[in-house]
Amino acid sequence: MPVYALALAALEQLVESRFGLVGAFGLIMLTIGYRERNATCSSIGALVLTLLLVPAA
Repeated sequence: MPVYALALAALEQLVESRFGLVGAFGLIMLTIGYRERNATCSSIGALVLTLLLVPAA
């Protein structure tokens, strides 16, 4: 389990350095939704990360 926590912390730092606070929020919401099996939190996190990754038209 510690390896999972370390990998998650590294991923969070990568996302935050590239996409800022909004990216960290999306990743945290996605993680919480996955852990708690909450579809709403997972969907919000995935939507935020998707909107950050897709360039504006």
